[in-house]
Amino acid sequence: MKLIVEQEGELLDYLYNHLDMPKKRVKQYLTHGSIYVNNNKTTKYNERVIPGMTIIIAGDKGNTKELPFEILFEDAHIVVVNKPSGLLTIATEKEKERTLYHMVREYLVGKDKRARIFIVHRLDKDTSGIVIFAKDEKTKNQLQEHWNEYVSLREYVAVVHGNVKKDSDRIVQTLKETKTNLVYVSRKKDDGKEAITNYEVLKRTDDYSLLKITIETGRKNQIRVALATINHPIVGDKKYSNLKETENRLYLHANRLKLYYPEIKKDILFETSTPTEFKKIMK
Repeated sequence: MKLIVEQEGELLDYLYNHLDMPKKRVKQYLTHGSIYVNNNKTTKYNERVIPGMTIIIAGDKGNTKELPFEILFEDAHIVVVNKPSGLLTIATEKEKERTLYHMVREYLVGKDKRARIFIVHRLDKDTSGIVIFAKDEKTKNQLQEHWNEYVSLREYVAVVHGNVKKDSDRIVQTLKETKTNLVYVSRKKDDGKEAITNYEVLKRTDDYSLLKITIETGRKNQIRVALATINHPIVGDKKYSNLKETENRLYLHANRLKLYYPEIKKDILFETSTPTEFKKIMK
């Protein structure tokens, strides 16, 4: 179910007034993570909504006819989607079903009961943007085995705290991970994995900077760590920022991915628009 917000207010009140269903049911949708505002999953009753925003309500068991987020490309071998912030790519011990993988699988099985789906790569739970799934094992193996060779561009857009002085920079770090899954910069180059992050400033305000980011490596949390270590953490990053974060999402979005697609023997560029929240905070 899809709604376009027509008046400003709090999410729960807006849903009460515009959905023909019991209030208890509306609260269940929010509690179970089935509500998406501008493609971002939310469980907050008091989240502010403004005219023009999109609200999507996904079914408890996964919507087999329509996904609550954008499908960028689909053919017989792959499906490319625009992952919302706050949604795991694949299952963990704590969360088995409310994942991007599960939702895309339910969508495909709804069209063909024999459908299969395979992970090609992933994004952090808090990062939104482009994710590719394979529909057969041969395609999955081909893309994974040649990922670094096939992918020629991985571009992100981010909003960070502060006015970044350098117009552009290349950040080279050696990263390690603690037992509690926290990534940090190692002082020894041979003690960890090399991570290379490039950024370019697109826009500045007194409080924030909008960055275009490309990565030469694909390390866990590398963009978040790189920007935090130059004292410009990503807005909404409660894991690596020392600042008080009040935003309800991480302002990091994978907006462009270019790869060689062996099925057509050509490069293909997948693109998404900059999230509405990013544009709003930079005004």
